[in-house]
Parts: sequence; structure tokens; C-alpha cells
Amino acid sequence: MKKKAAPAARRTEPRTAKAPRPLTSLRNIGSTTARKLELIGVRSAEDFLARDPYEVFYTLRRKVDPTLCRCALAGLVGAKLNAAWHKVTRQSAAEYEKRHPRHKWGPC
Repeated sequence: MKKKAAPAARRTEPRTAKAPRPLTSLRNIGSTTARKLELIGVRSAEDFLARDPYEVFYTLRRKVDPTLCRCALAGLVGAKLNAAWHKVTRQSAAEYEKRHPRHKWGPC
């Protein structure tokens, strides 16, 4: 009769979780936008990427900076898509207008 092999030793050291990436590691997100995002509870790149950028923009306009323009929206959408903000400005503004039909854009 064969003897069973002893189970392999388990790791005893705790696994270290990856540190969250800073918001500024995302395309189009600079220090000013990162500070504004932190004011609404978005503290890391992973936090941001788990959210809808249109809802993030809506919350930023309501709670932090009502002067944010379509270029700021494009920056957030571009960060989510890893695209340059100026490549998504028209499409992101049109999508926001569908979601918020009463919205009127101010000057950029």
C-alpha cells in the first residue's frame, strides 16, 4: 500500500496587496482634476475606472465645480477609454446631452 505524500507547506507570510494607482496615472487626469475627484470620494485609478465617467462628471458639476465644461467631460471619458480628450469631446458631449436633455453647455 502506497503512503500519501505530505501536503506542501503553506505560505505563512501575508500576501501584500497591490497599492492602488494614483488618479494621475490615468490619461487626461492631472493634479487639479485628481483633487476634485478626491472630493467626491474617487481616490484611486481603480475607483475611477469602476465608475461611469458621465455620472462622475455630473457629480463633480453638482458638488464641486459647476463651471466644468465639455472638455472636462471629455477628459474623464478619455481617461476611462484611454483616449486623448480632444478625440472624444463631441461624442462624449452628445452622450451627456442624451442623458441630461436640459443641460446647456457654457464656454470652454
